[in-house]
Amino acid sequence: MRLLPKTLTLTALLATTTGYAQNDYEKTVKAGFSVNVFKPGKVDATAANVARLKAPAGFTVTKYAEKVGKPRMLVVAPNGDVYASDRDQGTVMLLRDANKDGQAEPAKEVARRPDLHGLALKDGKLYIAAIRELYVADIKADGTLGELKTLYKDLPDAGQHPNRTINFGPDGKLYLSVGSTCNACDERNKESATLLQLSTDGSGRKIYAKGLRNTIGFAWHPATKQLWGFDHGIDWLGDEDQREELNELREGADYGWPYVYADGKIPPHPQPAGETPEQYAAKTVKPVQLYAAHAAPLGMVFNTGAQFPAEYRNDAFATMHGSWNRAQPSGYRIVRVRYDAQGRATGIEDFITGWLVNDNKEQFGRVCGIAQHPDGSLLVSDDSGGVIYRVAYTGGSGSPAAKEKVKAKKG
Repeated sequence: MRLLPKTLTLTALLATTTGYAQNDYEKTVKAGFSVNVFKPGKVDATAANVARLKAPAGFTVTKYAEKVGKPRMLVVAPNGDVYASDRDQGTVMLLRDANKDGQAEPAKEVARRPDLHGLALKDGKLYIAAIRELYVADIKADGTLGELKTLYKDLPDAGQHPNRTINFGPDGKLYLSVGSTCNACDERNKESATLLQLSTDGSGRKIYAKGLRNTIGFAWHPATKQLWGFDHGIDWLGDEDQREELNELREGADYGWPYVYADGKIPPHPQPAGETPEQYAAKTVKPVQLYAAHAAPLGMVFNTGAQFPAEYRNDAFATMHGSWNRAQPSGYRIVRVRYDAQGRATGIEDFITGWLVNDNKEQFGRVCGIAQHPDGSLLVSDDSGGVIYRVAYTGGSGSPAAKEKVKAKKG
């Protein structure tokens, strides 16, 4: 199935709150910048399309599950059970691969509340974030959930960014990302555009870092225990700005939004009170790495498994959901963030590409959540095509998979 191109006026585009039609295109001038709106048309994730995905030598990409709604965030239990959220349906699904063949059995709904999105596991409990609520439930032996209990019900309103994500840090605390309510504005709620640190008993919370427009994907380096996250850049600054930011997230730091971005650039938006933008910029933390504008980073995970070659150990993988606010699409891929022995991010490169087809006019996948399975493979959700992909390393004489084959032959 493919959706035909459709033109959308800028007025209608700005008025809509339910998303943009596929393959829309508009070019105009906004705030002095020449801007474009283009979203590739959608086609199916057929076997032929999936076979065209490009991965490094020795890696394979297969369907772990399909026809599972619009899967967003993923989390994997130690026994291999996979939980996936569907924000539109307000559900959490359980997926199991009982026979270990790399494909899940049909998904089973285990929770339903409006706007369920972020997922985190700890001590046999599943934590689930909605827009203003944070829930927790015990995980039963069969993978289903007990009663959902409400820990918080007064998180900030959503506005433009309703995608709350959560993750447990090495300190045992729960961290929750609250995106901005707008593209670029003075927020009324000080907890908007921040990363919050919470207690799991619901006793309180504090702002860990601020000036973050929408840091959906964040994780801790396995060796240094330092927190890293990808932040979404401001829209309507043209095709090449604002670039997406990889930040080293530290407690108490300000990362600049909405008054400053990149290496100190000043957007044509609200000015900080009581000082010049340049004075404000001098107090903010600059990004460590920049990535293509409007690529929309969503999930992020560090590789700690033994399946991938040693050179991938402690590197991070992030999903780039895909652009709409530029003429030539960016994103629609998985990237690898390289880290050196000291835990410093040294570069961002393509890992899996090919979801854009037909000269970038169409796409068959918008990758979203990402998690590492206990077997070392990566699971990646696609909330456009209803697919969860499995990325595994199966090639090379020194790979764990190859060694298992040799062992089996000798046996």
